[in-house]
This record gives sequence, structure tokens and C-alpha cells, in this order.
Amino acid sequence: MILFVSLLLPTIARGQEQPSTSQPSAEALAKHLEEMEREIKELRAQVKVLTGEKAAAETAPAASGASSAVVQNSLVSGTQPAAAPSATPSLASILGPTTLSGFVDVYYGQNFNNPESQNNGLRYFDQGANQFGLNLMELVIDKTPDPSNSRTGYHVALGYGQAMNAVNASEPKAGLGFDQYLKEAYFSYLAPVGKGLQFDVGKFVTPAGAEVIETKDNWNYSRGVLFSYAIPYFHFGMRTKYTFNDKYALTGFFINGWNNVVDNNTGKTYGVNFAWNPNKKFGIAQTYMAGPEENGLNHNVRQLSDTVFTYTPTARLSFMLNGDYGRGDRYVTDTEANTFSHAVHWTGVAGYAKYALAQNMAIAGRYEYYDDADGYTLGTLTTTHVNEFTATFERIIGHHIISRFEFRRDMSNQPLFYKGSNPVTDQNTLTAGLVMTFNSGEGGK
Repeated sequence: MILFVSLLLPTIARGQEQPSTSQPSAEALAKHLEEMEREIKELRAQVKVLTGEKAAAETAPAASGASSAVVQNSLVSGTQPAAAPSATPSLASILGPTTLSGFVDVYYGQNFNNPESQNNGLRYFDQGANQFGLNLMELVIDKTPDPSNSRTGYHVALGYGQAMNAVNASEPKAGLGFDQYLKEAYFSYLAPVGKGLQFDVGKFVTPAGAEVIETKDNWNYSRGVLFSYAIPYFHFGMRTKYTFNDKYALTGFFINGWNNVVDNNTGKTYGVNFAWNPNKKFGIAQTYMAGPEENGLNHNVRQLSDTVFTYTPTARLSFMLNGDYGRGDRYVTDTEANTFSHAVHWTGVAGYAKYALAQNMAIAGRYEYYDDADGYTLGTLTTTHVNEFTATFERIIGHHIISRFEFRRDMSNQPLFYKGSNPVTDQNTLTAGLVMTFNSGEGGK
């Protein structure tokens, strides 16, 4: 306003200098009005520029990176700068405490015996010989109970492939079709007892054994003889786990039995698992189970003792030892007289070693000896001994792809394998496997 007045006063003064007695001509008056209008327009433009510079100075931190001309033009025109685009939400932020993970596991297997059936003996998970195969495609939805948030949780694992056929075909009564694509499904509750007493109810994998169903979590690509014949795959029922501290944990089981969602008798199986990790290098897990497992029979009790030792002397070198002993089943020897055999038993031991060559490369070896004294688990019904040796090379590609190349030799005192169509006592195989994994909790890794 001060500038407006300072510019206007000289104009008014020039008008007052004219003698009052003289009358200006119409042309002079029009010229004078034109000059005043021009000066007023210039004044307004200067006021707008000064106002824009002041506003730009006040908003400079919020408009970093923009030119002063753009800021002034937006302020003069009355428009607001466009808001910065918000970051795209990640899958982990959408799912919250729930994680989504899974993998696809494929392989090519070569059997040098060239069996006519195109099947490897003693192998369920990589059974196909001289062909490509789909071991397992799995999707896992998981929410772990959390005492600081929600004490409830759930775990659902769906799968498709040869591994699912092997696991669920072992269902003694309902058969494969009952839950063919369901590996696990249970809900959890973490009771406020001490450090937390967790209850799981539903279908879950067995605690026994040194190996698991998923290839990616084992040291070798193929599953061992003990995993396929000496122990169960899964259970249906309830388990309760209490972790005393980072060294001791105890789990109790009350279940239908071995590999059965639909029970095949009216008896139940009980079990206990004790895990002890005295330090970061050494660990032991002991599992014991007992209960009737034969169809329609409750008086023959099957017992299993499974022990797993782990030892990691260095960051690169690891060892594992697994031992199994089972007994109690009796098979029918005479259907007319309804007579049964003596209580059968089986034993086995497996030793593992793994060495990390680099962060993304490792070699692993496994040796197993399995004694099926009565031929009950292998179906020979005669004393059967099996030895197998496996050597595996692993390389991780791009963080999410696990590649494995494996040689395995199986030997038995009984002709459990085929060369062409002829029964033989050994087989040699080569397997190349790829496992592609993903996990929503890893974000953009």
C-alpha cells in the first residue's frame, strides 16, 4: 500500500500543478487517465510478485527440488503442488502377523539300471526314473501365537506332487483321496503358563527323524530309507509343548496313530519328545511313541524310539546322527486259524555330514544301514538288510533357488530293485533337483 501511495502521489501532484482556472482539453484528459491506468497495472503486478516471493520463502522446505519459477507460478495462480505418491504397500504389511510362503520342487532322475517300470526302488519322493518329475509344490499360511499380541495361531500347508502322494497314501483306512493335498492343518493356543504352554490341534508332521518332507530343509535331495520306512510321516490329534528355556523343551502327544486322520482302530497313541541343546554346537532330540496301529486291532502295541544327535564344531562343518528302533506289530500267519506272528522289530542308523564351501555352496554325505529283521516294513517278510550312500552338491542361486546334484547307491541282501525287468540287489542313480522358494516375510529380498 505504501508503494501504491508513493506512486500515486506524484501523479496527483502533477494534476494539482495545473491552474485551476484553465480547463484541460479532452485529449489531454484521456492521455492522463491512460497513464494512470498503466501505472496502477504495474503496481498490481509488483505487489503480486512481492507476495509470491514471501510465500515461496515460507514454503521452501516443503517444495525442495522445484524451481522458484514453478513455485511462484503455482502460488500466484492459486494451485497447490501435487502430493508425493505414497509407497506401494508390501505383501508383509498387508498380511500383518500372517506369513505366506512356499516352494516348487522339480527334478530329473537317472537310474543306470533302466528299470522297465521307470521307478526307483526304495524311493517315494523322487520315485520317477529316467524322467523329469514334480516332487512337491507347497503353499503355507502361518500365524505364530504371540503373547504380546494374540495367543492364537494357525498353520495350513497345502501341497501337490509325488511327495503328497507318498505321504497321504500311507493313510491306512481313508486312503489317498481323503486329504490328498493337505500336508498340515492345525490351530494353536499359547496358554499363559510360565514361558508359555502351546497347544496344537489338527494334522501335523511327526517329530521323529532327522529328515522332513520338504527337500529344501534336508541336507540331501533324496529321502533316506529310515525316513520312508522306520518312522511315521504325520499324526492327527493334539500335542502340547512347553519350552523351559533356550536349552530344554518337552512335547507330549495324544493322537490317532501313525499316518491316519481317520483312525483305523479304537485305540490311541501316546508320545513324548524331549529336546536338549546345552550349547550352540550340540543338540539331542529323543522321541518315544506307543499305541496300536494295525487295522481293527487294539491289543498289539507298536513302539518307536527315535534319537537324533546334531553337532556343529565350526560355522562350516555340521554332523548329524539318527537312530531308530521299532517293534510290536504282529502279522497274520494263518487266516483260517487266526494266528499271528511274533512281535516284529526293525532298527536303523543314519549318519550325515555337511560342509559349506562358501556362503552359497555346500557338499553333504549320508550313509544308512537298515535292518528289517522280519521284512515287515519293506514287505519281504524275510530278513532284509539295506545299505545306502548318498553324495550331494548344493548351490544356491539368486537367494531363492536351491540347486542340488546327487549320486546315490542302494544295496540290499534281497532283490528289491530292477534292472530292466529283472530283480537285482543294487541300483545307482543320479538326480538333479531345483527348488524355487518364496516367503512374504522377506519383503523385497
